[in-house]
Amino acid sequence: MSRRLDRVNELLRREIGSVIQKDYEWHGSLVTVSAVEITRDLKEGKVWTSILGGPAEPVLEKLNRDHGAIQRKVMKRVVLKSTPVLRFVQDSSAVRGVEIVNLLEEVDKLPKAPEQDPEEP
Repeated sequence: MSRRLDRVNELLRREIGSVIQKDYEWHGSLVTVSAVEITRDLKEGKVWTSILGGPAEPVLEKLNRDHGAIQRKVMKRVVLKSTPVLRFVQDSSAVRGVEIVNLLEEVDKLPKAPEQDPEEP
């Protein structure tokens, strides 16, 4: 991927995240934008969204239903040759990370073998 496209993706990630945090109420859920992937021709964009503390389906439905309004707000602040059509998808890496941390804590609680002295045969 080109450096320019990387910069555009990061800029859009920050701006979309800002719009989602300021303009939407999620009722106990934490919704963040973890990544944005824009096609080379800047026509389409996939917005990876992390959702913690509630069901993901209603949040994604609302974001995809309101994608036009979100695009307009973002494009007032980010000037590009063409406005990409945004599609929101779930990024479950945060959930998987929490599950792995919980599993590691459970493993840590299990009985451990006694340590052997390196000098003993």
